[in-house]
Amino acid sequence: MNEQKIESLCALYGTPLYVFDVPALHARVAQLRRSLPDHVSLCYAVKANPFLVRELCGQVERFEICSPGEAAVCHRLGVPAETQVISGVYKTATDISRMLQHPNGPRLFTVESERQFVLLGRLSARHRVPIRVLLRVGAGSQFGMDEAEIVQLLRRRTDYPYLDIIGLQYFSGTQKASVKRLKRELESLDAFARSLRDEMGFTVHELEFGPGFPVPYFTPDAFDEQAFFADFSALLDGLRCGAHVTLELGRSIAASCGTYLTRVVDIKRSRGQNYAILDGGMHHLAYYGQQLGMHTPPCRPYPSRRGKAQPWNLCGALCTVNDILAKQLPVAGLKCGDLFAFENAGAYCMTEGISLFLSRALPPVVLLQQGGATQLVREALPTDTLNTPCYERTIYYGKTACYSGVAPARRGLRHLP
Repeated sequence: MNEQKIESLCALYGTPLYVFDVPALHARVAQLRRSLPDHVSLCYAVKANPFLVRELCGQVERFEICSPGEAAVCHRLGVPAETQVISGVYKTATDISRMLQHPNGPRLFTVESERQFVLLGRLSARHRVPIRVLLRVGAGSQFGMDEAEIVQLLRRRTDYPYLDIIGLQYFSGTQKASVKRLKRELESLDAFARSLRDEMGFTVHELEFGPGFPVPYFTPDAFDEQAFFADFSALLDGLRCGAHVTLELGRSIAASCGTYLTRVVDIKRSRGQNYAILDGGMHHLAYYGQQLGMHTPPCRPYPSRRGKAQPWNLCGALCTVNDILAKQLPVAGLKCGDLFAFENAGAYCMTEGISLFLSRALPPVVLLQQGGATQLVREALPTDTLNTPCYERTIYYGKTACYSGVAPARRGLRHLP
């Protein structure tokens, strides 16, 4: 976006503001397609940014859903059920049953534990709905299962006739820039898949692998992404288990399409340090690896300026010393009303922030479409109602309504022993 576009967006929608560039998003997916083997499928992690889901329909083969809320988002957006995989360490019988009872509900699930395996087997049989499952291989964390446990589940697979185990799922973390580490992971999974085939007669038809591709937020010149993709593609081509590979990605797909815009609302100098207070903050912007302003995120001031720069500490609107977006950032002629554009903000920045802290509103979300047209897909969203205690309830058309902020009647008070 050029300076004129940024200023017009802020004038129209206010600040702080998220802007997601849809053509840039599609270009990123196309780049990933060119950089990876043709036979590889892409799965988008909805948790990275749910506002990009509809824009990615038809662009990726699958969407990873890790909560009932994400499932509801995808349902409202009309995401085809056959493109959804229901993942996550916590799955309830109620949520699973609701999906299985829906004639067009999702039919692909990951399995994180023996308990989940039994639950899915029992519910699929109760509802007489065949489902496909991917068994998640553990990576030394709370996610997934040990290989020995997976072997035991496979031996019992005939006890659950409505479960079709199609393969394995694996994810060990994000921001993995080491090809050697990815090589170890893929070789281990490949060997495990081949052992299942040779020793048990079980064919791993699909391997859903989360590579955790890195996004160089703070040192963009230190990472050769094309060379990295070439080395990684060679690893995929070297797999011998014969499984179809689906790459689960979030950050790598979404990060580069997002910009977060925030305005300077106050400036001050204290004990030899320059401080600029922004109307946004860390509750809206959570770059990976940024701690207390130790790293400088990619950001630019607007309007453009010349002259001698001074170091500025960019602080957000929250009443905490932790709300520092950048330390000692050189800026010339900074004044109230100036804008800052934080780039690479398309993934997790908006979903990992502490959004309810201090009850400040969530920013509007705007999609920048082909040709420069803008589309407001979320207005500024107040959060104070979520943080207001409810003391009085009433029944309204069969539903319980809550009226917050009223004094409780004494007869409604309960004293704990």
